[in-house]
Amino acid sequence: MSFSKVGVVGTGVIGEALIGSLMRFGIPKDSILISEKRDERQDEILQKYGVTKLELIEYVDILFLAVKPQDLITTIQAWSTSNRSLPLIVSFAAGVKISAIENVLGSKARVIRVMPNTPMTLGRGMSAMSLGAHVTKEDQDWLKRFLKTTGEVIEVSEGLQDAVTATSGSGPAYYFAFTEAVVAAATKLGLSEADAITLAKETLIGAALMVEKSGKDLKTLRENVTSPNGTTAAALNSFKVSGLEDLVLAAMKAARDRSIELSS
Repeated sequence: MSFSKVGVVGTGVIGEALIGSLMRFGIPKDSILISEKRDERQDEILQKYGVTKLELIEYVDILFLAVKPQDLITTIQAWSTSNRSLPLIVSFAAGVKISAIENVLGSKARVIRVMPNTPMTLGRGMSAMSLGAHVTKEDQDWLKRFLKTTGEVIEVSEGLQDAVTATSGSGPAYYFAFTEAVVAAATKLGLSEADAITLAKETLIGAALMVEKSGKDLKTLRENVTSPNGTTAAALNSFKVSGLEDLVLAAMKAARDRSIELSS
């Protein structure tokens, strides 16, 4: 089966990232067809990337759905009465179950559900994919190879997608929020806002690079910074006393539970 023509429905942050990644993956721009309900945005993407407007889904071999979760079912309902052969459907909409898509398009539809995150825009995303019952090995292998161009990819059972959403889907915002809190605390300790931002931002980047490149696990990296009875130990003990692990767990449970609500 050929995946020579790819459609992208929805051209927000994730949709545009997918277009750029498709080009890096080697799909020619004239083989990428896009659909966007906002005319001004559609014209912007067509001009920026030189891609083609998607008129009919039968023109593509694989279709990426990057629309808002609340818009997905309405978007695909227009296809449900067609007898045409459907392309492979890949949904990037948080909380929308494979069964919900199959209920509209038919139980034989080949559907893969993916939970991405926004670092995909930089080629450093984290995606988790779950397979519908009629997905072929070729479908799976092609998508996995493609998603590798956007960052890392794992395969999980669909029942774990809400936990994935709470971990990596929403995850970047957790680190941004924590770094914002570090900046706010630094200014209260007397640093200028500009210096606080620089210190906090570069520390975040440096710590992430150590996780990636040092070859050491998180516990070892933490211990290497923590001298007994030193400044770091004092800070980490304050986190412990304040119940940091319980706070993070409560936040991630809230994200997971909201993901479940959105899918019901």
